[in-house]
Amino acid sequence: MRIVLVGPPGAGKGTQAALLAKTLSIPHVSTGDLFRANISQGTELGRLAKSIMDTGKLVPDEVTIAMVRDRLQHDDSDNGFLLDGFPRNTAQAIALDEILTEFGIALDGVLDLEVPEDEVVRRIAGRRLCRNDSGHIFHVLYNPPAAEGVCDECGGELYQRSDDSEETVRTRLEVYHTETEPIIEYYAKQGLVTTISALGKVDEVTERAIAALRENAND
Repeated sequence: MRIVLVGPPGAGKGTQAALLAKTLSIPHVSTGDLFRANISQGTELGRLAKSIMDTGKLVPDEVTIAMVRDRLQHDDSDNGFLLDGFPRNTAQAIALDEILTEFGIALDGVLDLEVPEDEVVRRIAGRRLCRNDSGHIFHVLYNPPAAEGVCDECGGELYQRSDDSEETVRTRLEVYHTETEPIIEYYAKQGLVTTISALGKVDEVTERAIAALRENAND
């Protein structure tokens, strides 16, 4: 299967992408991972991206597109892939279509994870991280620590990241609605979009996603 995963921040895309890729035995292609890999390996694209990022500017679409194009030529993508974080806008979606046409393949589906906006705010704004770099994450509603503001595992102080504030989350949602949401309509015109609710337990969402993808593939 060749799949694009889309949804607002806080929809659980990263978690679901990893689980779906494992279940379907296809690589999880995350743009975040691609940037980190290219930069750490010192590739030409990585050096270019880093030089732009170091100036505080956004990496242009053409650099991101080039990284994805290169990644999709790896042997492990021959039997499919799951794209997470790409495309982020209609221009990238058009470029992806051009790449796949060049490779003689096509997408099998676009999975849209739907979450009410207020739930997105609750999910992200409620997160608390441990300052001790332990990797422990809590949530004031869904996974609260035994003692408020204290990590259960190491006793470190819990804090809220600045980009997890409600104001920042709502700004990120505005960007999503403006830049990324239009690709859903773009792919819907191709009959590729399946929308599922991303509410509920992680395994329930995964089962829902697998069923939807397989049903769409059989249509």
